[in-house]
Formats: sequence, C-alpha cells, structure tokens
Amino acid sequence: MGMERSSVVVLDNGGGLLKAGFGGETDPIAVVPNCIGRPPSSKKWLVGDQLQADDADVTGVSLRRPIDRGYLINPEVQREVWDRVFRSLLNLEDLSQSSLLLVEPLFNPPSLQRSADELVFEEFGFGSLCVADSPSLVHLYEASRAQGPAVASLVVDCGFSFTHAAPVMQNLTLNYGVKRMDLGGKALTNYLKELVSYRSLTVMDETLLIDHAKEQLCFVSLDLQHDLRLSRKSGKENILKCTYVLPDGVTHTKGFVKDLNEARRYLSLPDGTTNCTTDLASKMGEMGGQGDTDKAEDRRKVDLTQNVTPKFSPKEKKGYSFGFVLISYPTSSLVQEFVLTNERFLVPEMLFQPVDLGMNQAGLAECIVRAVNSCHPYLHPVLFQNIILTGGSTLFPRFAQRLERELRPLVLDAYEVKIKCQENPILGVWRGGSLLASSPEFESMCVTKAEYEEIGSVRCRRRFFH
Repeated sequence: MGMERSSVVVLDNGGGLLKAGFGGETDPIAVVPNCIGRPPSSKKWLVGDQLQADDADVTGVSLRRPIDRGYLINPEVQREVWDRVFRSLLNLEDLSQSSLLLVEPLFNPPSLQRSADELVFEEFGFGSLCVADSPSLVHLYEASRAQGPAVASLVVDCGFSFTHAAPVMQNLTLNYGVKRMDLGGKALTNYLKELVSYRSLTVMDETLLIDHAKEQLCFVSLDLQHDLRLSRKSGKENILKCTYVLPDGVTHTKGFVKDLNEARRYLSLPDGTTNCTTDLASKMGEMGGQGDTDKAEDRRKVDLTQNVTPKFSPKEKKGYSFGFVLISYPTSSLVQEFVLTNERFLVPEMLFQPVDLGMNQAGLAECIVRAVNSCHPYLHPVLFQNIILTGGSTLFPRFAQRLERELRPLVLDAYEVKIKCQENPILGVWRGGSLLASSPEFESMCVTKAEYEEIGSVRCRRRFFH
C-alpha cells in the first residue's frame, strides 16, 4: 500500500530555524526558532514559536539551543522544541501512523545519529524514518524546476552554524568533495554583538535583537576600501549610517529600524544591482515594524559611551539609573538606540575574508574552488556553472555578485561561472524534502520502527547511504 502524502512529516532541523510541514506541500507549516528562551522577568521557558509572539519580550532573554556547530548535542532541549512543533503546530496526535523525513548535517557522528534515532522512535514513536542531507535536497528541488536535465551542481549552504560547499551528482552528495567553513549566521551575529558592545552599548545578551538588526541592516560590500572611506564621513555624506531602536517594553516590545529609507541609501552605491533581489527584511519578516513611523522628535537618545551626569531641577528629578536597556528619565519618554556604519558590511565580510578577522580559514570563494577541485576534472565546468546558494546567510544583499567577483579570478577562463540564488534560501532544503517525501520510492527508503528495534541504529543507518 502506498504511503499517503499527509502522513509524512518533513523536518529541516536547522541550528537557527526549524522548518516543519507535510510531504507534498509547497511550504512548511512551521518556521520557528530551534531553541528555548527565558526572559529575565520570568521563570517560564518559551519554546520555538512562542519567542516570535507579538507580545513576547525578547530583551535579555537567555537562550538554550539543542544544536551546536551544526550538530544535535542537547536532545532534551530538542525534545521540547519538537514536542511543541508536532503537537501544537502540526496538530499530530498519533505519530505511530506517520513517517519522518529528517534533514541531518553532513558527517554526523554515529553517537549523535543514535541520539536522534532514540528521539524519533523511542520518545515520539514515529512509524518510520528517512534521513537526508541538505545539499542533495536542494539539488533535487532545483532540478525539478530547471528547464533541462541538471546532472550535477555545487550547493553552497550558508546557514546558522556553518557553511558547506558540497558537490551533488544525480541527487547524491559527493562526500569526498565537501568543504566546510566554521562560519555561519551565529558567528556573524556574535561579531555584530561585539562591535556594538565595544562602540555603543552592551548588547552581549541581546542575541535575538542583534540577530534582527543584522538581518535588516547588513549587506555585502562590493568595494571594501571605498565603503570604509565612505563610512568615515560625517553628516548626510555618510550614506551608510543608520539607526536601530531597541525595545522599551512599553510602546514597543521588538527592535526596529528607525528610518528604512535612510537604511537603504547604500543601494545608490556603484554596482548596486545584485543577482539576488530578495533581501532579509522581506524573507524573514518585519519583527518590529510597528515603530518605524515614530517621529524622531518624540525620542530622546542617550549615548552610553559618554560619562556624563544629567542635570535636572529638583522638580524634574524623578530618578534615573544606568542599566542595560531601560533607563528611567524624567518627563520625556526615552528610547535606546545605536548607530551602525561600517559594521553593516564588515560583519558579512567575515564570510569572504575570515583571515582579516584573525580566523585561520579560507574564504568562501576558495572553499568553493577546493570543493570543485576535489572532484573529477570532467565535472569541473559543470559544477562551476551550476552553483546554487541556499541558507539564510546568503540573503545579504549583493552576496551573489560579490561571490562571483571573488570566484572569477580563481577559475579557468574557459569555464563559465554561474551562481543561482534560490527563490527562498531559508525554505529551499525543506521544499526538496517535501518533493522527496511525495515521490513513489520514498517508502522504500525508510527504516521502520520494527527494524530499528530489531537491528539497532547503526545497521539501520546504512540504508540511507546506498
């Protein structure tokens, strides 16, 4: 008997965002943070989508993630997130009647594979399991949309925890050619936290807020030296300068960009066109747009880098205290904000020139060339003209254009370099999984719970590599 589409749960278990839905569907039902968080004012842990709620106070929230460096190392936290997703968001009651297509990272150690299998079969009781890797699913999805046959492609997956350049041939990832960079969205957010904390105010505990600021305001520089000179200018001549407003817990509970038009002035820089027309704001959604129309004169800005004691008359003095985000001032409402200039392009620059930041790693372009050179020479021209970008960190404006500029000098002139951005890099892997889950041969690719109980995790896993 063939497996019904609706009985297959497709789960792209990313380090930053978890994507879950049913096989055969176009889009996942749930796209939620793969973590739990606890605000300072509460003893209750918020799970997954609860951190995205409009009334959720994300200021100073303590986060616990099940995934570190791309691998599932905290099954207890993962169980809480999955339970929330399966029971509340997907409304699944009897999981024994469902199959799970789980997207796992490449080179997942056997001990972590066993932990995942225990969660799937013993904790949640799924009827069967199929494991796939992200590059093969991206290739599958893009091949289904291509006009002609796509024999091979090089998938560049730049996600939350790491970046992989993986050659894929006929839906099989060539493991010997995969190259990894230990840089992803998490490292970029941490770098931005350090820069803001050093130059403006301490935000080391504000992971979700700085993550949002990065998504809204960062872009890839096409001329680093020119942009650095531009960022030193003052006043209106500095078209890179923009302001991010932190939540005050009263009028708005999310951070937001003070002036979106001001933030987008950089698009007037030379060579501003880009192959990826989608930006982070449109794909990730506006977390705090409700405050964008606030007038500047209604705010009062405090520069915490200056050691200045405010002077008030005795009648005005209702008390003030310098804390992290909220400061109590008299009469007028206070808004905390910080200004970004060169940080906007220095943060994504990590991916292209990690050596400049003291990291002993090759840049993304060199990583891609090494991955291609690990394959048979006959595949080189095919891979260079079928480079597919996926993962949320490829959404920075001008990412593809910069990558092509870096790649071209490293590739033989006889080879054509073509870089394709996915329609939605965040959902690309999940959509490939949805296609696979609805294919006729999917059922034969699964390991059943009975087989798992009989022969164990290690022997079951061998099926996924044939």
